[in-house]
Amino acid sequence: MRFLVALLLALPLQVFAQYPQRAIKMIVPFPPAGATDIVGRIVAQKLTERLGQSVFVENRPGAGGTIGSDIVAKSAPDGYTLLMATSSTHSIGPALQKLPYDPIKDFAQITQVATVPDVLVVSPKLPVANVKELIEYARARPGKLNFASSGIGTVVHLNGELFKMLTGLDIVHVPYKGTALSIPDLASGNVSMLFDSLASAMPNIKSGTVKPLALNATRRSHLLPDVPTLAEAGLPAFDRYTWFGMFAPAGTPPEIVKRLEAECMRIAQLPDIKEKLRALSSDAVGNSSAEFTKELDAEIKMWTDVARQAKLSFE
Repeated sequence: MRFLVALLLALPLQVFAQYPQRAIKMIVPFPPAGATDIVGRIVAQKLTERLGQSVFVENRPGAGGTIGSDIVAKSAPDGYTLLMATSSTHSIGPALQKLPYDPIKDFAQITQVATVPDVLVVSPKLPVANVKELIEYARARPGKLNFASSGIGTVVHLNGELFKMLTGLDIVHVPYKGTALSIPDLASGNVSMLFDSLASAMPNIKSGTVKPLALNATRRSHLLPDVPTLAEAGLPAFDRYTWFGMFAPAGTPPEIVKRLEAECMRIAQLPDIKEKLRALSSDAVGNSSAEFTKELDAEIKMWTDVARQAKLSFE
């Protein structure tokens, strides 16, 4: 009996020491080339180096990130299926609609990886050069302009809805399975505008596929020094930075969560990772699981209040 008790007590340590023994899948609930995918692949590559096992990204887009997130919530809690999620899937979505998962109870929060501001971009076909001209142009054409999003209930969607509220404009929402899928329609003029993450928007801005008008942030970006913030453009700032965080299914052994948490916190402090994220205008975070959980809970309550005041519901 004593031997059996000692064996059971030692088991968590053995799990911790042996993990991982095979490849780890990181699900990104959005299409390739989007901000979540970019950040996920940066972290996956570094985790591969540090864990000694391949960490590969699998894109499972759809329903504003809900499909991929739900897959992870229902996966075996063994540390071999992880999720790179965002504020869309885990704080805004729950405030706006009933989801097939609980963002807190159905996941083991590992760490908040990074934060990044959003940028208001418009189609190059749109004859506007700044936010003021965009508002005037849209006001003269009620219901004629539209804005893209990465899905109903995402941070991209809510930013568009808040923009409508602040300006009193009549602009139609057009949801996609990811912001990257909306870019061809933006380029052609079929879609008017988009609040995209700066991380995924920069290549399209550099190529001239889209035109940046303002940052949804408290300060300008070193990547776009000539692009003003929304406050500078004459609108109240609603600087809700997009965040990217790593999760595992609820029930994942605490020792495995601690291992992943420790590795991610170390990764966030690496100079090359900070530089890669900075190149995307992102700030590395790498907080503890407890800190991440506390921030997530507070943010869900905050967005719930915003949705209630704005009378937004997308059941």
